Amino acid sequence: MGLETVSLGSTGTKVSQIAFGTWRFGRENDEGKVEIGEKRAHELLSAYADAGGNFIDTADMYGDGESERYIGNWLADRDREDFVIASKIYWPTRKDDPNGGGLSRKHLRRQMNLILDRLGTDYLDLLYIHRWDDETPAEEFMRTLDGFVRDGKVNYIGTSTLEPNAWKVVKANEMEYEPFRLAQPRYNLVNREIESNYLPMCEDYDIGLIPWSPLAGGFLTGKYSRDEKPPKGTRGASDQQFRDSYLTEENFDVLEEVEAVAEEVGTTPAKVSLAWLLNHDAVTAPIVGARTVEQLEENLAATDVSLTDEQFERLADAK
Repeated sequence: MGLETVSLGSTGTKVSQIAFGTWRFGRENDEGKVEIGEKRAHELLSAYADAGGNFIDTADMYGDGESERYIGNWLADRDREDFVIASKIYWPTRKDDPNGGGLSRKHLRRQMNLILDRLGTDYLDLLYIHRWDDETPAEEFMRTLDGFVRDGKVNYIGTSTLEPNAWKVVKANEMEYEPFRLAQPRYNLVNREIESNYLPMCEDYDIGLIPWSPLAGGFLTGKYSRDEKPPKGTRGASDQQFRDSYLTEENFDVLEEVEAVAEEVGTTPAKVSLAWLLNHDAVTAPIVGARTVEQLEENLAATDVSLTDEQFERLADAK
């Protein structure tokens, strides 16, 4: 079954029900090796497109711009209008340059031109601010982002920000500029921090939700066990912060419920975790990443999983 399309939040644009995240494209690991080079990046993008995918997520700092360049080279042989491309601006991209990061007008304009050049396109469908910038007045960056929309360089703007900044998003949207129409926070069955404040804000203001880390960094795939050491080669085996954040008694309680539902429907914990987001009324499209085509196809197959209302609620309550 191919991916179905959904509305991009409250906008008139249609996107795939699962977005493809490209943060590993061109990224160097701790050993200095590129995680996903251009050849495999193109294989992944093609597999996603072949499955009916059209919603590609990147950022100006992914692989120091290589992610956007890979995507641009891949798009050169296709019809750009068949795809919805999202990128982000905030993090420093020029070493030792005091104006090389944040959301100042100077940095936004410079990065906007570089993004379009690397992608080989005249416009972005969606531009996120990658984080909030407390050192730049909101009026300055909202006016600049509004100018991008008016100039046709961007169709919609969004914010990739976590819960503490919900009130700032609301305040910015009450200005006389193009509002944030999409939000990209972390959200999954064990990371539920947005539910107390940020999620209700998005629902009240018709801001579409595009969650990242839908599988909690791999924890919700079922590769970890409560009473066993993390498997070699996993983040849990090498990353103390990951262990402290995810390998907790509370999270394993949630994982056990995910595994129970997976057994009931005859599928994997990863697919159940993604299916929960796909069935969530507030979610537009979760973002999945993948190292291999097989892994990507496995994630996209979550669209074939059907959850009953009772199973959805059990998962929602397992926190």
